[in-house]
Amino acid sequence: MDLSLSPADLKFQKEVRDWIDVNFDADLRARMALSKNGYVDKASQVAWQKKLASKSWIAPNWPKQYGGPGLSATERYILHSELSGAGTPNVAPFGVSMVAPVIMAFGSEEQKKKHLPPILASDLWWCQGYSEPGSGSDLASLQMSAVRDGDDYVLNGSKIWTTLAQWADMIFCLVRTSKTGKPQEGISFIVFPMTLPGITIRPLPTLDGPAEGQHEINQVFFENVRVPIKDALIGEENKGWTYAKYLLEFERGNAYAPGLRHMLRKARKVASKEIAGGEPVIRDPDFARKLAQLEIRIDMLDATERRVLSSLSAGQNVGPESSMLKCAGSEAQQAITELALEAAGFYAAPFVQDTMGLLEAGGNETCPTPQHDLVAAPNYFNYRKTSIYAGSNEIQRNIMAKMVLGL
Repeated sequence: MDLSLSPADLKFQKEVRDWIDVNFDADLRARMALSKNGYVDKASQVAWQKKLASKSWIAPNWPKQYGGPGLSATERYILHSELSGAGTPNVAPFGVSMVAPVIMAFGSEEQKKKHLPPILASDLWWCQGYSEPGSGSDLASLQMSAVRDGDDYVLNGSKIWTTLAQWADMIFCLVRTSKTGKPQEGISFIVFPMTLPGITIRPLPTLDGPAEGQHEINQVFFENVRVPIKDALIGEENKGWTYAKYLLEFERGNAYAPGLRHMLRKARKVASKEIAGGEPVIRDPDFARKLAQLEIRIDMLDATERRVLSSLSAGQNVGPESSMLKCAGSEAQQAITELALEAAGFYAAPFVQDTMGLLEAGGNETCPTPQHDLVAAPNYFNYRKTSIYAGSNEIQRNIMAKMVLGL
């Protein structure tokens, strides 16, 4: 395994850095500095994604036949690393990284032609309908029903923790189409517009205190929603569990280390500015020890991710290793937000609900805390979710025990 970059790779790395310097402008950097969850407002988010799409970089993992850039595994890693390391907005994964691979692998040619181009162009926003009240990590117990009525499914039930559903044009859902046999054997994978009659979206407020319209998660209710089976059903009926497992490899397989380094730089900045006992917090021996431990954890994770990159370069799939990366990465994210909160100290206490509003002209309110401390507490509270979503870390450890260790 050779972890060094070739001259061609270094040239590509410089191209990416130069592009970020030009396109990640001061306004967007300021918005990201005040973001509580890694996203910005929808207009700014879509504008950024369209910039990436203009370079064919919005979907680096897509095959060229579907409009992908044809990057090598190393180039994809470089692109992700540079974007994450610069702190750019996260590309919304629901269309590009989650439903698109399923459509490519299992959808009809008509469905591919209909859905893939607008996903690639970031013209449509997607959301994910997996979890339900009482059916989160135990996804096989989901109860949202899709009953055949002529050429349609009639949908009844609800989905929960639906990220940015208020922005979504389309949703991909796991629904129950059969109650016989094992629970996993009666699930189907469907896609349909969020504008259909009978769909209600209700926001779920979170501890990070989002301003109106900036909330991250929702509960979505479906009451006698009719969707044409031919358009909605991806692959075969009752095979959705297989497609869901295929999708989750893409949801959990991204590199964490570059983004973690960016988060740690932000925490270090806070610690260098705040004073405790007459000295900057960063000089406190106990704090410095925690900082060093996190740096070591990130280095270890980076080495592991590079080993996975080597496997990908050899044509192998991510497989159950994605569970290991998800556990290590999400827990490191939480540890860094804890460290930033500790560094901010009392300045983490004042609560500003609309941090993005501070960027708008015309305001005359005095900010109660230094700007670099504004999102320390919101980030901390928001990142409590990372060890739960995409399959809780307890579930991930069970997967590793079974598929990696053979227990």
